[in-house]
Amino acid sequence: MDLTQRQRFPRSPKSVGAARTFALNALTTWGVVDRLDDIRLCVSELATNALLHGVPPGRDFELGLTTDGTDLHITVRDSGDGRPTPSPLTPDGCGGRGLHLVRELADDFGVTEHSAGKTVWLTFKAATGEGAVQEAARASRHTGLST
Repeated sequence: MDLTQRQRFPRSPKSVGAARTFALNALTTWGVVDRLDDIRLCVSELATNALLHGVPPGRDFELGLTTDGTDLHITVRDSGDGRPTPSPLTPDGCGGRGLHLVRELADDFGVTEHSAGKTVWLTFKAATGEGAVQEAARASRHTGLST
């Protein structure tokens, strides 16, 4: 059985934190606790990008979460023009790393264009079996621990 939660957020800087809270509350209620730090970061990045680049004044964006018990699908839909593309990385740059992080952390990532706006989506696969070993290896790279 699929579980789905959706919520709309206004074009406001406060919406980024509200989107993170909404996502974490839904996921913990569902018992989806694997990779919460990665998910929180990705929700933050997608919500921030929607506000900075996608949501026209007076409009809002929608965060959607769906799990089928195996995969977690996250969507952020806005009504703005343009397709998100990662910025070129520079050693002294202060921004432009969000989509690079999202693409590295999520198991799948993409954009679906609509007649008005687009949906940026990503997928996290459950950390079970071989996936758990890969997740442990990824965590050890980030923390300096060995597996």
